[in-house]
Amino acid sequence: MAKTLRTSGDYTIKTGTGFTGDNSVILDSKFTRVKGDLIVDGTEVTVNTTNITVEDQFMELNRNNSTAGIEDSGIVFNQGTADHAVLYYDASSNEFRIGTTPTVDIADGSTIKTEIQDGAFTLANIKVATTPSDSNHAASKSYVDSVVSGGGFAIGFRGDDSAVVDVASGNSVLIAGGSNISTAATESDTVTITLDRDLNGIDTISTDRSNQDLTLTANGTGSVVIEDVLTFSGAASTPTATTVTKLYNKTAAGGGTGLYFINSNISSGSEGELISKKKATALAIALG
Repeated sequence: MAKTLRTSGDYTIKTGTGFTGDNSVILDSKFTRVKGDLIVDGTEVTVNTTNITVEDQFMELNRNNSTAGIEDSGIVFNQGTADHAVLYYDASSNEFRIGTTPTVDIADGSTIKTEIQDGAFTLANIKVATTPSDSNHAASKSYVDSVVSGGGFAIGFRGDDSAVVDVASGNSVLIAGGSNISTAATESDTVTITLDRDLNGIDTISTDRSNQDLTLTANGTGSVVIEDVLTFSGAASTPTATTVTKLYNKTAAGGGTGLYFINSNISSGSEGELISKKKATALAIALG
């Protein structure tokens, strides 16, 4: 026979000393329905069912957390005597993690700990669809391997002429040095470019900065040797005298050569013209 109990105020069922005691209230029925909100003020809720169905679209974990970004939270999958599986949010790293961890790092008696210990946590694999259908989907190893080996991945190399050469996967890049430059590839990921001692086929050597000197220096007691004709172009103006000797070309004057020199330690830094053999002979005859 159905029975309804009505009260005009709160209704309390208390066994013994209540929640501080050891007594229980047992509802022994096929179905038990609560028409209203259910609040459980305790430390643990245990559900001994085969399946649980939740109508809510979202579930909130760690509800009473009042401090931002310091508490881990997630779902623990009991694996019996093996390490538990965990899907959780790591607050210290600001990232989601999936993996396994020993029982002692999750539960201590009947109390669930509030933080997964990094030192005892092992990351696990996650399996996704072989072929992603969106640019933001996670890609499987199989998909990445097929794209790379199938030529879908390419690297472009651009030379000084701005032309781009695409190098498809599976092909090698040849870095050619030419007659004066040699290249060597070594592990790991290193390409060494070496300039040969003898330079051939060089038409012009110039500096890349305005008014920058070009210095040729021999090693040790060696000398800079010029085996062919050395040509001096016309100087725009007389260079500044310094403690080194500078040779330059200007319009020929009394010396008859047009090849001048200047040194701050000679003739107080005034320029002088080298004298030609013809001029020197004429001066020797004239001076007797």
